[in-house]
Amino acid sequence: MPRTFSVVDMHTGGEPLRIVTAGYPPLPAGTILEKRAHVRTRHDALRRMLMFEPRGHADMYGALLVEPELPEADLAVLFMHNEGYSTMCGHAIIALGRYALDHGLVTPRAPVTPVAIECPCGLVRAEVSVEDGRAGTVAFDSVPAFLFARDSTLEVPGYGKVTFDIAYGGAFYAIAEAGRFGLAFGRERPAAFVAAAAALTEAVKAAIPLSHPDHDDLAFLYGSILTDGEAGGPDRALKNICVFADRQVDRSPTGSGVTARLAAMHARGLVAPGERRVFESVVGSTFTGAVARTTTAGDRPAIVARIAGKAHYCGRAELVVEDDDPLGGGFLVR
Repeated sequence: MPRTFSVVDMHTGGEPLRIVTAGYPPLPAGTILEKRAHVRTRHDALRRMLMFEPRGHADMYGALLVEPELPEADLAVLFMHNEGYSTMCGHAIIALGRYALDHGLVTPRAPVTPVAIECPCGLVRAEVSVEDGRAGTVAFDSVPAFLFARDSTLEVPGYGKVTFDIAYGGAFYAIAEAGRFGLAFGRERPAAFVAAAAALTEAVKAAIPLSHPDHDDLAFLYGSILTDGEAGGPDRALKNICVFADRQVDRSPTGSGVTARLAAMHARGLVAPGERRVFESVVGSTFTGAVARTTTAGDRPAIVARIAGKAHYCGRAELVVEDDDPLGGGFLVR
């Protein structure tokens, strides 16, 4: 008999989320990071099958719902993508907030329903607005986010010396203005941004060791974010493109990326607590973000960001894997 997996497909600001609802083998008890390590070492073939062609594509993103360990969590999730397993994903939190409300994982409350989601980076608390009896905008408060390195400069092959920041927003990102690569939004095609961001990521990975006060598993560079700069007031939408994992392009503004960007902006004195900013993605979708409060991460000054956006359903499917299919395990052309 063919093996089957049930999935619900959603998108947040254009960025896909494939939620695995049935068919995945049970996982042993343990912490969320232990579960992440288990699927990475024991079940990575399933990630490739669920994310890659012919059922997915090079930029597919997934969520595996697992048993929570934290008693206050309503659900727990492992994130997956074309390279492996991330520690935080804001667009997924927004989608999962709506999913939890719609599928009875939480008790609906009007006008706002709280949803506590256990992620590899920690517990993330979301709030789902209820509009005309339906889930509407979803907002979440980030884990502590901080600027790790300010105004670092490296020689990036093909681009010369580039100055950038490194910030953590549930995952680590290198953040640089697109102009430092000779790029401008609306002028070059996305492929040019992808090449530049990927080159920056590789240069930073090779030169700068990262650390996180909570766990060594969090201390890796997830990707790079190219921006149009931080100048302008709260009415200007700040553009960015996030390239993460194996040159995967986020169609949304990137929840953890916007969190990291707000942490860097706050450290530079460019955004005050409570000040709302708008962030725009490569496809024109937007998230709102604000510094909810200041805090610490270990001995580092940090913020908690509040990010908000909307998610939509785009499909439900039963995925099939036949034993005699030589390409059934998944593949990528790009």
